[in-house]
Amino acid sequence: MFFTANGSDAMQITYNTKTDVLYIRFDARQQDIINQRLNEDIVLDIGETDKIVGIEILDASSHLNLDQVLPIQVERLPEMA
Repeated sequence: MFFTANGSDAMQITYNTKTDVLYIRFDARQQDIINQRLNEDIVLDIGETDKIVGIEILDASSHLNLDQVLPIQVERLPEMA
């Protein structure tokens, strides 16, 4: 699911049902990133200008009720065999 603030793709949220990983991407530009683990289930992606460009939530269904917390329909990635 994409959110747009000014007609551009401002944020993308994806959820993989097989791996139970929710990813929020704030900046779609290709760039080098550094992963900073906040705890065992949350990882921040820090971009070239030291801004957060993404957040990865592992074991997402245990941290969030996706149907209630997110007022959107999340893009569910196809399951890999």
